[in-house]
Amino acid sequence: MPKTLEGSCRCGAVHFTVQSHTPYPYQLCYCSICRKTAGGGGFAINLMGDAKTLKVRGKRAIRIFHARIADDSGHCRTSRGQRHFCAQCASALWMFDPEWPDLMHPFASAIDTELPVPPSKVHLMLRFKPKWVKPDFGRGDAKFRDYPKLSIEEWHRKRGLWID
Repeated sequence: MPKTLEGSCRCGAVHFTVQSHTPYPYQLCYCSICRKTAGGGGFAINLMGDAKTLKVRGKRAIRIFHARIADDSGHCRTSRGQRHFCAQCASALWMFDPEWPDLMHPFASAIDTELPVPPSKVHLMLRFKPKWVKPDFGRGDAKFRDYPKLSIEEWHRKRGLWID
């Protein structure tokens, strides 16, 4: 049975639950979107939840941010990814991308349920890491200039961590 994740914003205006087969917070992202919208230099992101199980209290407090993404030539496009946040306290809650309508991705920082400790981490988008950030690379951690090849599901299944 999938793990029920309970989450909330800092001020308590928004509470949510979602079922997850992939509850290990193993990804650390260094892109400017994650750093600047969640205020860190690398942190656990992208748990994966079953979108049809998402239940939300406090929907009126939620706003959606669509990031502008510049490519290497400077051309900008607006991301389809919908980054949900609390309008009252600005807590990042989850990301949803219509390209994968069955999935939603709660930010580990918004989860109140005790999460399992991952056996290793994946550091991604390292090319965007600012010089002041000194990643804590652990033994067995993977490092990627951009995105890893393994999906969240594949990472969990390969390690026997997928929860049925």
